[in-house]
Parts: sequence; C-alpha cells; structure tokens
Amino acid sequence: MATARTVPDIGGIESHVAEVATRLGGERAGVEVFATDRTGTLARREVRAGMALRRFRAFPRSRDYYLSPGLFGALLRDRPALLHVQGIHTLVPPLAMLAAILGRVPFVLTFHTGGSSSAFRERSRGLQFRLLAPLLRRAACLVAVSRFEAERFEAVLGLPAGSIRVIRNGGALPPAPAGTAPVPGRIVSIGRLERYKGHHRAIEALPHLVASVPEAHLRILGSGPYEAELRALADRLGVADRVEIVFVPPVEREAMATEVARASVVALLSDYEAHPVAVMEALTLERPVLVLRTSGLTELADQGWVLGIHRGSGATETADALAAQLVDPVRADVADLPTWETCTQELSEVYDSVLEVGRGSHR
Repeated sequence: MATARTVPDIGGIESHVAEVATRLGGERAGVEVFATDRTGTLARREVRAGMALRRFRAFPRSRDYYLSPGLFGALLRDRPALLHVQGIHTLVPPLAMLAAILGRVPFVLTFHTGGSSSAFRERSRGLQFRLLAPLLRRAACLVAVSRFEAERFEAVLGLPAGSIRVIRNGGALPPAPAGTAPVPGRIVSIGRLERYKGHHRAIEALPHLVASVPEAHLRILGSGPYEAELRALADRLGVADRVEIVFVPPVEREAMATEVARASVVALLSDYEAHPVAVMEALTLERPVLVLRTSGLTELADQGWVLGIHRGSGATETADALAAQLVDPVRADVADLPTWETCTQELSEVYDSVLEVGRGSHR
C-alpha cells in the first residue's frame, strides 16, 4: 500500500490503512505499507501490531501538497506484485500511480475523499480530479468508501454506473472499562478542529438546547487551527462553561473508547465526509449519532443508522434534533454495520481478482 500518512498520524485514511493492513498482514504474506514522513523523526522501517511500515522523506515539510521522490523510487525498484494507492489528495498518489504504470505493476486505488476549510480548494477539486483522470483510468480497480463517492468519480471519469467498487469503512474501538455509562446530556463532537468539520454548529445549538435539556453540554474531541474561534464562539454565546475541547492521541484507543461510550449523543455536523470512521466507531459502541445530510453522511441517514438534518438547518433545528436523539434516539443495529473484517475481506477479493487477471495475461 502507498499512502501519504500513516500512524502515528491521525485521520480517517490513517485509521483505515492501519486497520486493514494489520488484518491483511495476518492473512497474506508480503503486505507492506509505504508512507511519508515530513518530520524526518520517525523510524524508516517499523512493524506496528503486525503492520510492516516503510517511511520516506517528503517535501515541502510545512505544506500538505508534498511529494516524496524516495517513495516513488522505491516503488520503481521493488516492483510489487500489486500496489494499492490509498487516498487521492496529495501529490503522493499520482506519483505512486505513475510508478506502477512505469513498472507495469497493476494497481488499485481507494479515493478516501475529504473536505477542506478552504473555499478555493473545494472549488478546485473538480479540476484536480479531472487532471488525475488519465492515471485513474489505468487502475485495475477503483474503490470508493461510499456510493456518493463512487457516483462522483463515475461522473468525473465518464464511467457507467456501478463501475467503481464500493467498500465501506468499518469501525472498531476496544471495549470501554466496565461500568462506563453515558453522561446525561453529553454531546460529543469528533474531528479535527477545522471549520468544515462543523463543531461550531453544535456550539450554536447549545443555547437553544439547554431550554429543554438543562444538563446539556458539549465535549469536542480533536485538535487543530480552529480551536481559538470555537472557544470565542462559545464565550460569545454564553456557553463557555458547557463546552470542553479535549485532544485524545490517536494511539490511546482505550481513552477514545471511554470518551465515546460516555456520550449520550455523538454529533458529526460536517460539510463533507465520504464515510467517516468516527461515526462507524460510535455506532459500533451503540451510541446515537446526529449528522448533517451532506456527501456520504446522507447514506448513513438513509440506511436508518443515524439521524440526519439538512445542511441549511439553523441552530434551533439542530438543537431540536439533538434533543430528539437524547430522548428517543435513532439507533443502528450493530449486526447490520460493515466491519473492518468485512472491509478487509472485500479488499482481499479485489486483490485476488486483479492478480488472477495479471496471471492470465502472462500465460
């Protein structure tokens, strides 16, 4: 697998790669993850929970459009039997696809699209994806994590409906400590502290929510550049004493499980999510979830797994929906949810199919 970032970095792609590669490593020989390291401080080679990692320096260090000549060169030299490119946003995926094409290596790509707080970047996504189209069309298989994402790229690439395989993320957290119970009125909003993640919508709803739920309070789990604005908003609305912002390191899975298990409602009021791991983890712990009906989040609401509100909903409507999830919640049946095991199994079937085609072409 080739990916821009992996553990100990935090994020949806990072979680996906760790969960899937660890399980694949127990099933298939020779599974390796190639990733970048902009800091120059991480181990070049490492095995984490059975996942074999190789890291390569990336430049520029302070930007997110970085590239990694070392990763590109290693893929050309090693020529794996199959390459799985994870993600599409940085310069790492196109270089990895190019290395596969030059080395005549079959490759699979999973899009893992995400949002951005930059209006310019959001507007330029369409152009970016069209520029990548010639490389994407060379993939042996394209994988989306939601039907929304698949339809988006089928339109970009001019492919018939159903051409892109949909394999949804799972969600797994360790069991919370015995006796852990939801805290009455606690709303937990999870995600990096950026505007597009929608934490501000939960804060704006609080003054309206406390009228019907006096014990309502918000615990935001994340870190990022939008923290000062979120704290200022809570102070301006008079709910600073009801808003906490806490960062839980990604490696502290038990701590995250405890935080989620103590939520009466989990909120993800984000502008864009393809298929969020955080929501799947909350559903696996049987927590009620409220989402904004945008992007791949709409599918979760349509499945009846979460309650969804429309993007234009104001603070009052958001507060009413939170109150509904506190009193008479929409809940998912855990037995119906995709898991990391089902995700891994479906990817393994894709790999077998691609490798079988490759063997047939050389007979």
